[in-house]
Amino acid sequence: MSNIRKGAVTLKGNPVDLAGTALTPGATAPDFSLQNTGLEDVSLASSSGKTRIIVTIPSLDTSVCHTETKKFNDAAATLPGVEILVVSMDLPFGQKRWCGAENVDKVKTLSAHRCTQFGEDYGVLIKGGPLDRCLARAIFVVNANGKISHVEYVSEIAEHPNYDAVLAAAKQA
Repeated sequence: MSNIRKGAVTLKGNPVDLAGTALTPGATAPDFSLQNTGLEDVSLASSSGKTRIIVTIPSLDTSVCHTETKKFNDAAATLPGVEILVVSMDLPFGQKRWCGAENVDKVKTLSAHRCTQFGEDYGVLIKGGPLDRCLARAIFVVNANGKISHVEYVSEIAEHPNYDAVLAAAKQA
């Protein structure tokens, strides 16, 4: 049975429960198997040797997630050797459509729709409420050796992460 963190974050001020344990800097990033927009399996090991920014969001079809993904897409040009992975429960077809419509081509969108394991392993799976089975907004910077160097669980899902801290951590990883 999953560990549930009660009220770990909020959505418009209302407590949201998350499944899984919160990850911390220094921990080894859990591997995963997610689906890309070409319906291929992608794992953390697929990009080993690179610094990764793993961005989890509820859905590309919300205004904050939309803006956040576009900001990371723009930032990707300033981060050589860094791969940015944006993970949501959106279907790969929807992710592909959204990326094409928004000219987002520097980040990789990945879908966790097939199972909840990724969300539980990263401590971002929302349990119950209007966003049940979606992912909470969080950022993980993982160095080339698979160690987490920066974590931000955004305390209010409707708010943006600290972009400057994430980008600084990625440059130092």
